[in-house]
Amino acid sequence: MATPKRIYSPLSEIPAHLLEQIFLRLPDPEDLARTSAVCVTFRRLLTDGSFLRRFRRLHPPQVLGILDLGGFHPAQPPHPSAPAARALALAADFSFSFLPSRRRWAVRAVRDGRVLLVRKQNMMAGELSMFPDLVVCDPLHRRYILLPPLPDDLVASVERQDDEFLGWSCEPSFIPPSDEEAALAEETAFRVIWSACCKTNMAVFVFSSTTGQWRAAASQAWSDLVINRKPLYFIRRHLVDGCVYWVSPMNNTDLLVLDTRTMEFSVADLPPGEWSQQDIAIVDAGEGRLGMFCVDDENASDKSYLCYTIRQNRGESSGEWQMEKISLGSGYRYCIGGGTEKYLILQRIEAQKYLSLTPPIMEFCKLDVRTMQVERICAESCGFSGSKAFIYTNFPPSLLSLPTV
Repeated sequence: MATPKRIYSPLSEIPAHLLEQIFLRLPDPEDLARTSAVCVTFRRLLTDGSFLRRFRRLHPPQVLGILDLGGFHPAQPPHPSAPAARALALAADFSFSFLPSRRRWAVRAVRDGRVLLVRKQNMMAGELSMFPDLVVCDPLHRRYILLPPLPDDLVASVERQDDEFLGWSCEPSFIPPSDEEAALAEETAFRVIWSACCKTNMAVFVFSSTTGQWRAAASQAWSDLVINRKPLYFIRRHLVDGCVYWVSPMNNTDLLVLDTRTMEFSVADLPPGEWSQQDIAIVDAGEGRLGMFCVDDENASDKSYLCYTIRQNRGESSGEWQMEKISLGSGYRYCIGGGTEKYLILQRIEAQKYLSLTPPIMEFCKLDVRTMQVERICAESCGFSGSKAFIYTNFPPSLLSLPTV
């Protein structure tokens, strides 16, 4: 009996809806870019907007580098994102020379490949505003949106502190779009939050890219929040699972919380113990848990520890905090440069060079707060130790990096 011949069907003859299911399962965006080069049919499928949106929802964007006062630091080998990061560094403009008034902008937040910047103010030249200009930009495609100024009636509603600088201590930041905005504009929608500490209350304003307007989103009296220490000001804000957490150096027991979905304020207990408010990070520890991290250098020796505490239920009392301490090893001095909902940015310098007059090598590392694994991203000879740093994530500058602003 003759052996039947096998019939091979080329991929190009597979129905489009099945090809989409195959391509959605490709593990890496760069694989998708290579696949698109095979034939016109594949490229047509892979560059379709609906397919790209589905792919982005299934695959988190790559960590491509760090953005801080020194500029953009791309991921370096052996980091898996190094090739895409190098391509991004060549293609994008992280000097922001395409913005109005070059070199007068300071980075305040990074989210989904967008960068939020605030115009620097020169007090000596009389440039002083409670709410300076803001811009949201896409450094890869050199596109930007200059946000409209806060309306006069909203500015007038803000009651200044006796010391007027305290009213500006809350920095603007991105927050996730509302469910309605995300459904209408999908991944192109964004929101910016701006808060002001007043004598008697905290006022919050929100800009929506969908409406193109600012609105007063929330206002809460300190007395209603059982926070009566005056004057209050907040030096760092942390975004976790749609909630903004603020820490005040004048209040060692409470966190001020704003749920950006309901725009309602509440107060959460800080975990017991001594916490340096300028060097902590509040993150999503997974499974509905809130985590707080800080670095302990053990009396300035060359051995560093990461102290962290996890709260099982955000509605419970401070007794639900569980303190842990893990060693980061010896030979380096660490500090927390920033973080996202899932990652910490750790900056480290060789301990023996910490007080050296020669600029040390600053290494940037990413710590996954769910696995506690530390991964080196890059190193620079002119790092800014202790300065705020941001993880820049995006898809590689390929067919997936379509303009989003």
